[in-house]
Amino acid sequence: MKSHVNRIVVLGFAGLLATTVPALAHVGTGVHDGFAHGFMHPFNGLDHLLAMVGVGLFAAQLGGRALWLVPLAFVSMMVAGGVLGFNGIGLPFVELGIVASVIAIGVLLAFDVRLPVAIAMALIGVFAVFHGYAHGAELPPGNDAMTYVGGFVLATALLHVFGVGIGLAFHKLPSASRVLAGRAMGGAMTVVGLVLLS
Repeated sequence: MKSHVNRIVVLGFAGLLATTVPALAHVGTGVHDGFAHGFMHPFNGLDHLLAMVGVGLFAAQLGGRALWLVPLAFVSMMVAGGVLGFNGIGLPFVELGIVASVIAIGVLLAFDVRLPVAIAMALIGVFAVFHGYAHGAELPPGNDAMTYVGGFVLATALLHVFGVGIGLAFHKLPSASRVLAGRAMGGAMTVVGLVLLS
């Protein structure tokens, strides 16, 4: 059973990584429009992808109400950040904030940190603003704007669900294996974040 769960997790994570390109959030690099472009945007940067799956993993690590409140906080604040980006309201250190989210979530997972739900929501919400800003900065004008928003919101929610699913699969493992798996995932995220930072 344990090897079966491990195989599913590794294959699923590898599949997600295969859909990405080794780029950052690429604020301002061209105009994208429509639902499909919005949906693909979170998959176009390893930083976005890891952070969004990491939010789901972190929510599963906390358990209880955090399973839906932490991802909801991310999606809500991401939309708020998207409004800032779309309207050209300045937000400093966007790329740094996005990479910092990957590192911070990786550390939270690696050390099995159990924050109160409200604090976890606030922390994740702050990071989400930077991710949303990157999406909003590429939001197309006109009628396609809302379909673009729908696309990246749906993709984000699905990545959160995927992360929660992996996290809940870890809970079926023996305690020592669960902690080891969480540390391995968190450690890998942290290393990737530090590489992106450099």
